[in-house]
Amino acid sequence: SEYPMVLVQIPMCNEKEVYEQSISAVCQLDWPRDRMLIQVLDDSDDGSIQQLIRAEVTKWSQKGINIIYRHRLVRTGYKAGNLKSAMSCDYVEAYEFVAIFDADFQPNPDFLKLTVPHFKEKPELGLVQARWSFVNKDENLLTRLQNINLCFHFEVEQQVNGVFLNFFGFNGTAGVWRIKALEESGGWLERTTVEDMDIAVRAHLHGWKFIYLNDVKVLCEVPESYEAYKKQQHRWHSGPMQLFRLCLRAILTSKIAMWKKANLILLFFLLRKLILPFYSFTLFCVILPITMFVPEAELPVWVICYVPIFMSLLNILPAPKSFPFIVPYLLFENTMSVTKFNAMVSGLFQLGSSYEWIVTKKAGRSSESDLLGLTDKESKKMPPNQILRGVSDSELLEISQLEEQKKQSVSVKKTNKIFHKELALAFLLLTAALRSLLASQGVHFYFLLFQGLTFLLVGLDLIGEQMS
Repeated sequence: SEYPMVLVQIPMCNEKEVYEQSISAVCQLDWPRDRMLIQVLDDSDDGSIQQLIRAEVTKWSQKGINIIYRHRLVRTGYKAGNLKSAMSCDYVEAYEFVAIFDADFQPNPDFLKLTVPHFKEKPELGLVQARWSFVNKDENLLTRLQNINLCFHFEVEQQVNGVFLNFFGFNGTAGVWRIKALEESGGWLERTTVEDMDIAVRAHLHGWKFIYLNDVKVLCEVPESYEAYKKQQHRWHSGPMQLFRLCLRAILTSKIAMWKKANLILLFFLLRKLILPFYSFTLFCVILPITMFVPEAELPVWVICYVPIFMSLLNILPAPKSFPFIVPYLLFENTMSVTKFNAMVSGLFQLGSSYEWIVTKKAGRSSESDLLGLTDKESKKMPPNQILRGVSDSELLEISQLEEQKKQSVSVKKTNKIFHKELALAFLLLTAALRSLLASQGVHFYFLLFQGLTFLLVGLDLIGEQMS
């Protein structure tokens, strides 16, 4: 009873940059080896990456770790389909809990000892969620601005909802589920690209409770390029709107209290995913610049200045070290409202882009350099033929070639991508700023000028790293 059976899953897809450090960290979890099974759920469609991951799994298996490699032949349903397929294995019946880590997450060895005991004598508890900690939050301006948003999400949204409601959105990773809660809530469904939010809502409607642990942190990455971040945000905002359409009736007809239904509909779905993007986009990117060309129209100063500054201050409070970035944060969030608004419309009306799932590009950064050093040191103690035993000669040759390529410092040309929507809005805002200057509207001019310049920088891909 002190060490219940725990299944650990690492879903991944073409994660060449991060698979090693992820598998290494999970294999060093401090839990009895006979009470834990690690599933590496590889959905890669690149054969060379499959071989590398399989070889990594073989290496740890020969060190006595209870780990298996699993690859689906029919890759449907993205991550939800991958998890659903893994849970259908017969041996899963022997396990009581399942911990999930995305491919760039590196849990500390004591993760299970800090999370699993919370389930003891709490049969109604379905999920224990840990916080994310960002290894590259200071890498560039883009990662610093993301850190502000995500700190607010964990410090305020997750923590407050966990304390007062015993409910919050599952973050898709760095969490431990009671397998019974997953099964009774309908399991993983492939109907949206936000399977984590989907299962959380259904579990909440079935009466399961959640606990959020803000002091248990798991290392991971935030996107370092604007293109990767934009694709991630599109999925994070189109998926919830698509899910809202699908589960609205279930929420209204459920047996939970009326105030919990109101919280689900108004705060969980509509406020952050629909109302705020719509407000930012229409007011600052459409209405305000148009008023510069219509003399009869006028917006009061408090709408342009006081409301945005107040909202930005609230968002930045959980990350006090980020106060110097409050102005760039305000301007960048207004810029991102274009992507979020487009995603919201796509998900609400179930357009084609709402079904897109693009794996977020990762850099493979890690602040735990000694973790990989320890892995390499242990690997050197074992003969090469023992480490890769069970791998065919052709696979071994290809793995050796790939490893040599990884060691060579090849300069890859990085290019800037042009984002036309952002550039079009930059032209509109800068033109409106010029018109405001001619009309001697000082406050409007400065806001339109800096907002237009922000759109220009983003449209030319001058924020964050460029994609190779």
